[in-house]
Amino acid sequence: MTRYSHQSRTSRWSLLGVASLCVAGCTSFAPEREVPEIVSAMPEQFERATVSGDYAPQKWWTAFNDAELNGLVDRALANNLDIAEAAGRLQQARAQARITRSALSPTVSASGDASQTSSPLDGSAFSDLAGGTINRIENQAYSVALGASYEIDLFGRIGNDNRAAQQDALASAYDFRTVQLGAAAETISAYFDMVDTTRQIELQSLTAYVLEERTVRSEERFERGLTESLELYQLRQELRSTQAALPQLESALVAAKTRLALLLGLYPQQLEQQLGERLQPRLVFESVPAGLPMDLLEQRPDVAAAWARLEAARFRIGARKAERYPQLTLNGSLGTQGGDPLAGLDFVNNWASSLAASILAPIIDGGRISANISSARAVYDQQGAAYARTVLTAFGEVESAIADYDEQRRRYRLITAQLASARASLDLQRRRFEAGVGEFTAYLDALRTVYVVEGSLSSSARDTALARLGVHRALGGDWVPDNTGETP
Repeated sequence: MTRYSHQSRTSRWSLLGVASLCVAGCTSFAPEREVPEIVSAMPEQFERATVSGDYAPQKWWTAFNDAELNGLVDRALANNLDIAEAAGRLQQARAQARITRSALSPTVSASGDASQTSSPLDGSAFSDLAGGTINRIENQAYSVALGASYEIDLFGRIGNDNRAAQQDALASAYDFRTVQLGAAAETISAYFDMVDTTRQIELQSLTAYVLEERTVRSEERFERGLTESLELYQLRQELRSTQAALPQLESALVAAKTRLALLLGLYPQQLEQQLGERLQPRLVFESVPAGLPMDLLEQRPDVAAAWARLEAARFRIGARKAERYPQLTLNGSLGTQGGDPLAGLDFVNNWASSLAASILAPIIDGGRISANISSARAVYDQQGAAYARTVLTAFGEVESAIADYDEQRRRYRLITAQLASARASLDLQRRRFEAGVGEFTAYLDALRTVYVVEGSLSSSARDTALARLGVHRALGGDWVPDNTGETP
């Protein structure tokens, strides 16, 4: 018995030693990391960026000094349903990564068995021995055991699948950040649309009032033969056009409020409780330091997600290649066996153990493994093209956004100068009318011009704010603190 135990222990240690050597010699068949050529050729500077400095995007919208806007964005980040859905996908991806990682650890399970058998003795090989005094054979068996199983990752199949799953989870984290930025951006956009539309309704109503007064004056002059009918027809047509624009603006305001309510996770009727009576954000005209183009690779979550998916595809090539080679699995158990419950729990005298190793190697599989490798390579090529396209798109969006922001600020300055001229003309017509040397109709025309230019300036202010939003959205970055519990 002693000799048997010694040989058993020697066999076990030999088996584990061979396994350890195999693990030490394991390798990964994943291809080397490659950056697409179009990414390596990225220019060192943005052509339209004129302001140097580091890009600091976090909560940039607070520069508008609008408590209403700040509160709306905070609520959107907390309650937006797209963000909630993306958070669910992120948790699912992280759970899947943990499932994949579990294959790197041994599996240990506990079992307990109790059985009782009763069979007739008559007709069995023992019937003659019993001499007819025993009619049945009864047997009871009890056992408790711990079992363990572990696949040694000889050629990196499990390890590469695990790395791929980790990269998938990382991509999902960046997708979550993309949805966050999108929800914040859409909230800001809907807010400025609502601010501008509200102002346009106000100005259109004032313009319609002025046109009504101007039309009445023209009708009086026409009846006295002091003006032609063409002028009266034109004023009436302009009045009807202005009045007809009001329902469209009201509809646009309802649409903007509905869109904003959806972004906040509210019904439109609940939105009014979230808004103040007067929406007047302060405009911001400072240039945005864009940093270096290569910063986009880390700042923009969609670019980072595309890179993570490219890495996941690379690791899966290694995992599929490893399927060509043998898989080594160790199995062991330790437990007790006995004919009654107490004996089944007697670990001192009734213990039993086993240790085994199995190896499985593919020989003929009908081309399945080769096809899986080809499929993995094809996915890698697709993700490489997708990553290159994402980087190229990101660079182009930054260039376009910076140019648009510059042009919108220039347009705003020109309309501001135009408004100053219109107000000067209005002041002149008012003074001429008060002095008795000017007509009231000229004053009304000047007032109408001021309202029209103010409407253009309101739209320009919205476009300038949205252009600034476009720059920040194109540059990416951490707009908000991470609240996922983990850093991508």
